[in-house]
Amino acid sequence: MPRTVLTFFIYLITTSYLDCSFGYTADKPNILLILVDDLKPTLGGYGDTFVKSSNIDRLASRGMRFELAYCNQAVCAPTRLTLMPSSHSTSTGRYGLNSNLRKTLPRAVTLPLHFAAHGYRTESPGKVFHIGRGNEGDLASFSVPHFQDKVIEYLDPTSTDGGHLTREEALFANQSLDKIRSLPRGAAFESPQVSDESYADGRVAAETIKRLQVAKRRDDSDTPFFIAAGFVRPHLPLSAPKKYWDWYDPEKIPVPGFEKPPAGAPKVAGKVGGEIVASRPVPEDKNAVYPTELKRQLIHGYYARTSIMDVQVGKVIEELDRLQLTANTIVVFWSDHGFHLGDDGIWTKHTNYEQATRIPMLICAPGTTKPMTTPRQLVESVDIYPTLTELAGLPVHRGPQSIDGESLMSVLRDSNIRVRGHSFHAYPNQKPGRAI
Repeated sequence: MPRTVLTFFIYLITTSYLDCSFGYTADKPNILLILVDDLKPTLGGYGDTFVKSSNIDRLASRGMRFELAYCNQAVCAPTRLTLMPSSHSTSTGRYGLNSNLRKTLPRAVTLPLHFAAHGYRTESPGKVFHIGRGNEGDLASFSVPHFQDKVIEYLDPTSTDGGHLTREEALFANQSLDKIRSLPRGAAFESPQVSDESYADGRVAAETIKRLQVAKRRDDSDTPFFIAAGFVRPHLPLSAPKKYWDWYDPEKIPVPGFEKPPAGAPKVAGKVGGEIVASRPVPEDKNAVYPTELKRQLIHGYYARTSIMDVQVGKVIEELDRLQLTANTIVVFWSDHGFHLGDDGIWTKHTNYEQATRIPMLICAPGTTKPMTTPRQLVESVDIYPTLTELAGLPVHRGPQSIDGESLMSVLRDSNIRVRGHSFHAYPNQKPGRAI
């Protein structure tokens, strides 16, 4: 189907959904959904004693921190297509980086679209749906134009051989997709003397703050907001202002503790190389052994990236407090998947192992969650949709896509309650792979 026809078709199905009559009252809570990229639970609130993540740690202390939260697929595009429609990859059939929800489920009612249908103004600054590698997001899901910023970004000219388009930049900008292998590799890390807003996460934080300010002073103040703010760090490349690198002593950077595949694991369950090989000075031979200095540099960059993202999240939460919106705003913090970072001998994601599938997930729901609670409830990305729906008092959504999530409302009220006995993950590596 031609792109223009497909876009018009999506417009027709979504506007028909939005035109339906639903009950609406002015006391609906606001929703702030904070999305981050490639972050495993390397946070102080999750027991990491090396990382500096004071802002997210404070957010965690306000509500419920899920210790056993898992994504449903450890790949950027399809994991967001489990979150937004509350559907497993096995339901949508979308497994790859070029996953486009509307090609498989053109009538899918995503999480923000469901909220828009019930009177919410839905907005999307930053990386929400995956854009790149042929994807262009899902504009139909939001009430206002998407605020797009870079995922792959360099400021130091030496990182790009003097300003040339690199492989990963091209992929994430949907440029020269037929010439990727002929493009130069960008640097795996850089640390220039620049301000926070010189990088995308700083700009996304500033834009999110503007959106909150507009929501506060909007004339039609009875309109609640649903803002999905997407931060790209600590996704590769591991670039951050020098001050964040300086927060960490390079001599004390922890190195991977276990660098071999689990005993007895089939070869197909592991991964070598991957996206990290597109960055120098990482060896292009996917089977190469990394020098200890390179390992420390990569992990150093991951921590620096995590810290700059943490500061930007802190700015947004501080503004939410300053505007006195906190008491009526549900805040969810979610990472799309984990990251091996050398553990099991793997450096990125794209596996069914714990390092790739376990994620940080926080929910602060005023009047429902109690501060500093930590249940032992297994949860999945698909659970966020039905949970927010029930928290906001909206009707349960029934599809047309498969709704695979469970509402966590009862768990939020009582951390001893159990609503799910397992979590499910799928990553097809040469053959369909499943983890329960």
